[in-house]
Amino acid sequence: MRRVSRTLKTKAISSFRRATTAFNGIDDDGRQTAVLLHLQHAFEMLLKGALRQKGVEVFERGTVGRSISYEKCVRLSRQHLSLTEEQCGTLRAIDSMRDDEQHWIADFSEGLLYLHARAGLTLFDEILESVFSERLADHLPERVLPISTSPPADIEVLIDQQFKQVQELLRPGNRKRVEARAILRGLLALESHTSEDVAVNERDVNRVEKGIREGGALDQVFPRLSTLGTTIAGEGSTLTVHFTKRQGAPVTYIAADDPREAAAVREVDLQRKYYIPPNKLAERVGLTSPRGVALRRELGIDNDGDCVHEFVFGSQRHKRYSDNALRRMKEGVATLDLDDVWERNKPRRRARAQS
Repeated sequence: MRRVSRTLKTKAISSFRRATTAFNGIDDDGRQTAVLLHLQHAFEMLLKGALRQKGVEVFERGTVGRSISYEKCVRLSRQHLSLTEEQCGTLRAIDSMRDDEQHWIADFSEGLLYLHARAGLTLFDEILESVFSERLADHLPERVLPISTSPPADIEVLIDQQFKQVQELLRPGNRKRVEARAILRGLLALESHTSEDVAVNERDVNRVEKGIREGGALDQVFPRLSTLGTTIAGEGSTLTVHFTKRQGAPVTYIAADDPREAAAVREVDLQRKYYIPPNKLAERVGLTSPRGVALRRELGIDNDGDCVHEFVFGSQRHKRYSDNALRRMKEGVATLDLDDVWERNKPRRRARAQS
C-alpha cells in the first residue's frame, strides 16, 4: 500500500468513528451537524486515499499545494474506482446535506439522517474492501455502528413525512416559516442523489415555498425526488442500505432567470456539468485532438445539448463537454472502426486561394 494512501485511509476511518460516535450519542445538541461533518470528511479522505492507491493524481494543476475538491473526487471515482451512478449520488447527497448544515440552516428528520448514515456505512465498507481489501468491521466494534430505535423506513415514506410537515408549518398563523425553510433546504439537498448539477440556493427555496403555499403536490414541487428509492437488506449489524433510481415523472429544466414556478429544478451551475475542454475530452479517450473532432462529428455530440455547452465570455466562446459526452466517446472508441470514422469526418484543409 502507498504510504500516502495508508495515511489518508487512517484519517478516513478516524472520521468515520467520530461520525458513528456522534450519531449514537445521547446528546442531541449539535449532533446532526457533527454526524454530517465527520461523515463527509471520512468519504473525502477515503476517496483520495483510494485514488492515490490507483495512481491517480489528487492535486490540482497550476495550484500550490491544493488537493482536488470533494466534487472532483466523486467524478474521478466514477472513472477510476468503478463506482456506480447511485453510489456517486449517495456521496453527492452526503456532501450537499453537510454543505447546507455547515454554511446555513438545514433540517433533516431522524429517519433521513439514519438512512444516509447507514447507506454511508454500506458504501464506505464497499470502497474499503474493493480498493484496500479490508472490511470496516475490522476497524469498528459493532457497538459504534449507526443504530436506531426504530427500523429504517423507505426514502419515499420519509420524504412524504417531511413534505407534510412543511405543509403544516406553512399554514397561515403558524409562524413557523424559518423551520419550514430549513426542512425545504434539506429536501433540495437530497436531489443531489439524482444529478451532479444540483446546488441549493435561496431562489430555489423561495420557489418551492411558493409552490407549496399554492397547493402544489410533492411530485410537482420536487419532481427529481420521485425517481429516488432505497434497497434495504439484512438486519442489526448486517443491515445494508443502497439508494436506487427508478423511472419518475419527466423533469423540466428552466433557466436560472426564468420567472416560472414550474418545479424545484433548474440548471444551477452549467460549469459544473460542462467542464471538459475539447482537447481533454479527446485525451481521456486516448485520441489526438483532430481524431477527437472526427469522433464527435460521427456521434453528433456537438449537436446534443446534454453533451456540450458553449460558454460566452465577452468576445470569446468556449465549448465544454459533460460526462455524457465522455461516456459516448468511450463507447464510440470501443465499438466503431476509428479509421473509417476518421476518413468520413476528418477536418478538411482549406483550399489555397486562387491567384
